[in-house]
Amino acid sequence: MLNKPTAPIRERLIESERLMEETGCYDGITSLSLRNEDPLKFETLHTKLRAYCVSAREMARRISASPGVREVGEMVVAIYTPEGDAIALSNGIMVHVHTMSRFIKWMIRNGYEENPGIRDGDIFANNDAFIGTVQVPDVMDVMPIYHGDTLVGWAGAVCHELEAGGITPGGDVALAQERFTEGLFVCAEKVGENDELRRDYVIRCERNLRMPIYWVLDEKAKVASCIDMRESVKALIDEIGLDYWLKVSKEFIEEGRRAQLARTRQLTVPGKYRGHTFYGHVTAGKPGYQPLGDPDWLYNIPIEMEVGLDGKITMDFEGTQPWGYHSMNCTPAGMDGGMFVTLTQHMNFEGLVNDGAWMATELKLPHGTWTNPDNEMVATATSWALLLPAYGVFQRLLSRAFLGRGFVEEAFVGQVNSPMIEMGGMSQYGTPFGMAHFECAAAGSGALAIKDGLDTAYVGWNPESDMGNIEIWEQNMPMLYIGRSIVPNSGGAGKYRGGCAFESTWLINKTDHLRLVTSEHSSRVFDNGGMCGGYPAPTCQKHRAVRNSNVFELAEHGKPVAHAPGRNPHHSDFEVRFEGEFELVEGPYITAPHKSGDIFSHSYNGGGGYGDVLERDPVKTAWDVENGFLTKEAAASVFGIALADDAEGFPVADVEATERLRKRKRAERLEKAVPVSQWMAEQRERVQQADFAPEVRKMYASAMKLSPRFTREFVEFWDLPEGFRYDG
Repeated sequence: MLNKPTAPIRERLIESERLMEETGCYDGITSLSLRNEDPLKFETLHTKLRAYCVSAREMARRISASPGVREVGEMVVAIYTPEGDAIALSNGIMVHVHTMSRFIKWMIRNGYEENPGIRDGDIFANNDAFIGTVQVPDVMDVMPIYHGDTLVGWAGAVCHELEAGGITPGGDVALAQERFTEGLFVCAEKVGENDELRRDYVIRCERNLRMPIYWVLDEKAKVASCIDMRESVKALIDEIGLDYWLKVSKEFIEEGRRAQLARTRQLTVPGKYRGHTFYGHVTAGKPGYQPLGDPDWLYNIPIEMEVGLDGKITMDFEGTQPWGYHSMNCTPAGMDGGMFVTLTQHMNFEGLVNDGAWMATELKLPHGTWTNPDNEMVATATSWALLLPAYGVFQRLLSRAFLGRGFVEEAFVGQVNSPMIEMGGMSQYGTPFGMAHFECAAAGSGALAIKDGLDTAYVGWNPESDMGNIEIWEQNMPMLYIGRSIVPNSGGAGKYRGGCAFESTWLINKTDHLRLVTSEHSSRVFDNGGMCGGYPAPTCQKHRAVRNSNVFELAEHGKPVAHAPGRNPHHSDFEVRFEGEFELVEGPYITAPHKSGDIFSHSYNGGGGYGDVLERDPVKTAWDVENGFLTKEAAASVFGIALADDAEGFPVADVEATERLRKRKRAERLEKAVPVSQWMAEQRERVQQADFAPEVRKMYASAMKLSPRFTREFVEFWDLPEGFRYDG
């Protein structure tokens, strides 16, 4: 066996993978001998490693000046085996634990041990998604851990940068349509030696970024965290011995793999589960987008999840669309990251999860699709736009498996997309700047099978979900908040409603040039569904702006201003309170720059609902109306709940009127109901005649062109003639 510390790293990696293939166990570990000999010592050591990671992350957050890291917690650190498999990790953006693993393995496979060499004190960095990350702003640093002359592991850290130097300012470069417009790439480079960043690397950052201070300080924070973990691991090895460390660190991973399989067997019913979601994008007439065919397009995301008798979870994306000239493509590394972060939130809550959990799963990513492009020049700057809907389906499929086993309390409708606002231009300090606004890290979650979803407190990509303090954001961008408010009716309806979103309104201040760009929101289709009769949440994103407003004049005379667009979709409060040039933009926002005195608003997404809307608690609904989560009109028209006002003017449930209203609504349902066979026949006629919107026809045509299996199943399901295809 070539697992001795003195063997070349590449040979050790190849041997480890061979043993996994032969035995089905990580590194060929068929027995957890150290755990069996002394389980208390085993668990204590694993907990220590977890503590090292958490401590290093918290220390690094104090070094970084980036509000994304300090306020929102967009950072994670982890400890790896010499071959690059995660042993332990901190809290934070756990999506990147396995992406860093891919980065380390990529360097090993590409001969980095010989050239440029791997030595104690070296610092390697990467943000290339085809090597191992999700998108350009996810910049990862790793450092080797040596004990004497022996490579015993790696320490790694990732921060999400708020500015990447792309064609549009910010980190998630919305307008990128190929790799060359995404920004500053660091492709598995040695960026430091002897625990110090190279000066030429820092200069490159300073000359290629709009706001390099955050990137550079985050680099120093990551290096500090890696050094901290490295020294902790070396001290631990001095305590327990090198041989014990090399064996126990791998047993931790094999234990993680077995624990994931066992938890899946416990919580789910084996079998095949299918789900589907869609993502729409409206770009017609917007500056900067390449006019390739129809500018408004639609992605279908069909997923088949198979749960094996052994507990292995396989996710198959067959039938999804090809990659495109847009920023929303993904890579296998990003797809792995989506799987990992979902597992850590949905099934592994104790914090001791590692790469073993990922090894208990499999992703089938068809070559040439947006999940696995056959062209490494495509852009991946906003890959979360498709990742989030996809793994929202995964969460709902898992929840169906939980319900089948009877674990109702584990069911969760899942995550939603989190639209992001990015900006650049001239700061309030008179200096060039660019940044992404990360208050999007606190949207509404899907409902649970036992309670409502979280309001303004959840996103799938960061389990800690913190929108950050208004005052900190105002220090870093030339905009002042004039309002932050709940968006009523933004949570999907159901017996338990989805969490509601919020909306921010800003006054552009002390700048004559501010470019605002938004991304990662679906248009005209639901990208997140409900469950068991629950409704999806609305996803149609509309931005409102007022140019050349009279806000300063109103403030000078003490007159009221609008703090939000308000509830009237046809005549906003902006139009009531302000004078100026009014804008209403659907979907991505990219227009002429703004300047001081302009007003801009941006809203986020709520989650899907669970259960029949006519079973919702009227008392809870009255509370929702009182607190602005729901309108009185929606309570009656959607939930069938009649509300009255008490003596003090607060809404209260009228139980008798609610019973009458719901009885009438159930009768209306029966009147509209048709047999499934009749509905299928009607829809089959539409399908055969391609009686769709152009975007839908184009969506199906591209899926059929790429996937024979999808075509066969589509034709068989709708009983269409052999050879049936759509043109487009």
